[in-house]
Amino acid sequence: MSDYVIGITGASGSIYGVRLIHELVSRKHHVDVVITNAGKKVMEVELGISGSKEIKNLLVSQKKIRIRIWENDDFSAPFMSGSNAYEAVVIIPCSVGKLAAIANGISGNLLERTADVALKEKMPLLLVIRETPLSLIHLENMVKVVKAGAQVLPAMPAFYHHPKTIDDMVNFIVGKVLNLLRIDHNLLKGWKTG
Repeated sequence: MSDYVIGITGASGSIYGVRLIHELVSRKHHVDVVITNAGKKVMEVELGISGSKEIKNLLVSQKKIRIRIWENDDFSAPFMSGSNAYEAVVIIPCSVGKLAAIANGISGNLLERTADVALKEKMPLLLVIRETPLSLIHLENMVKVVKAGAQVLPAMPAFYHHPKTIDDMVNFIVGKVLNLLRIDHNLLKGWKTG
């Protein structure tokens, strides 16, 4: 059992974050969640939920699972300090605005500070970027965070596995995240020919 911090920002694709949280808690991992204000608005539009109680109900499926949702302005969270170790931080989806803050060392809220701590402490930081098209500024910020130690996984589903539903496409991205976290799963099958 490991501790993970999951951030959900205002980029489209909040279902990716929700699905990853479900996958982690189903494997009995502890999950701390930070959802930005813009992330909450996108969840309302994309998933039809609003308010902290509805979000918590969506994310928590069993009472025995440890999941905690933090407000983005709550600087009492233990994971915002390098003195508390966790397995990884995943920002999924990660807006290019949040990418820019992280790339430039801006720590104006809990999620940005958590990413900053992950970089300075050399802990895994995975940013699932969701934006299109990408400007030169976006690309340069991706290079900056990779040079600083983060991994960038753009939310670009593949089609070699013949997805038939939106769930298949979501599972592909979440499966790629789980691969990078070295967590066994059955969400996607690897490349095969013939």
